[in-house]
Amino acid sequence: MSENGSIADAQSGPGTPRSNSEWELGAEYEELFDPVDESGFDTAPDDRDDVIRPVNWNTLGPDEAEAEWRDLDNWVKFLKTTYGLPPTVLPPLWHRHDELVWELSALHTHWRNSYDPNSSASAPVAWHREFAEARNRLRDWVSTCGTRLDRDRPTRIAVWPGESPRPPAPESPIANRDEDFRLFVAADIATRRG
Repeated sequence: MSENGSIADAQSGPGTPRSNSEWELGAEYEELFDPVDESGFDTAPDDRDDVIRPVNWNTLGPDEAEAEWRDLDNWVKFLKTTYGLPPTVLPPLWHRHDELVWELSALHTHWRNSYDPNSSASAPVAWHREFAEARNRLRDWVSTCGTRLDRDRPTRIAVWPGESPRPPAPESPIANRDEDFRLFVAADIATRRG
């Protein structure tokens, strides 16, 4: 995964300057991004558990979320490269859009189940059928939320009558996708730890 800039590849060296966010997270940042398996994406369907279960991001603890983020990110990079998916289907900051996280996570779980050694020999065909439908949904989500290859903005959420108005969400340029992912996940883990 070195060409794709995996988490392990993006580790800061001893003399590498850090951003303010990295310093603020301190030891938690170091712990979160200790070197991981440099072999990249693990093709084993599931090396953490014998049973493949759906991922409910709303109920994950910090350790579970950390493992899921890493696994999902590696798999999404595998998906992008293997199938040549454009940013209109799979944008670089997918992790900042809940609708894309849930869709990709569900597709990932289905993939793990389909390629499990105990699955039916026709399960991968079923996965590819679902994948074709999922690409259409992903294209719709990306179009609606407005994230792009080089810039991103939070998904706009409709304000219903009686709700407080939300401040406008401006676009931001994307300078370094992997750094953004690391900081986003570190913040998510910190929030889950309370």
